[in-house]
Amino acid sequence: MSRKFDEVADKLRVQELYKFEDEMRRQGYNLIAGVDEAGRGSLVGPVVVAAVILPPNFYLAKLNDSKKISAKVREKLFDEIKSAAIAYSCVAVSVEEVDTLNVYQASLLGMRRAVDNLSIKPDFVLTDAMKVDFGEIESQAIIHGDALSASIAAASIIAKVSRDRLADEWSKIFPVYGFEKNRGYGTKEHLAAIKNFGFTNIHRKTFNPVKSMLIS
Repeated sequence: MSRKFDEVADKLRVQELYKFEDEMRRQGYNLIAGVDEAGRGSLVGPVVVAAVILPPNFYLAKLNDSKKISAKVREKLFDEIKSAAIAYSCVAVSVEEVDTLNVYQASLLGMRRAVDNLSIKPDFVLTDAMKVDFGEIESQAIIHGDALSASIAAASIIAKVSRDRLADEWSKIFPVYGFEKNRGYGTKEHLAAIKNFGFTNIHRKTFNPVKSMLIS
């Protein structure tokens, strides 16, 4: 009984995630893309950005902000989203671009690239918090959008899983930094490794403590 109740509750929760998409469709927009990024606060690697156009009324159990679900669930949803999506794209904004532009501008650039790379042009774009100019395509920024919009939640999962897989590859090349666990964020272990071993060519030079090491 409890399991059935949980399933019904999750279905209602996921249905609620479509309130922004449903409103846009009532206004005449049909192809609605959600956009989100992963890795903006990391000390290493690119910012990864995904854009996803989901079918109307598409139910996907456990769909949520990628930070609120386990890695195992994210991996499962990653494949299901790619299979069901009308269109999706995933792009990486390089370390060099992050250092040159700053991470905020790099994230904006990645969001525009992700939408441009969709195989089908969307009528409207929903973004997580960041207001982005997509040219002739209208858009809306939603605070905490990855927890409130199905399309943005789907994009957050594509971006997060894609970047985590990159981090797993980095961990094989640079095992002392623990990238398979910290994903490049400034954990105690990661900061200690930078202090003991220096930084790598995938560390962002404009982020501390690397920036301070370069200046000193």
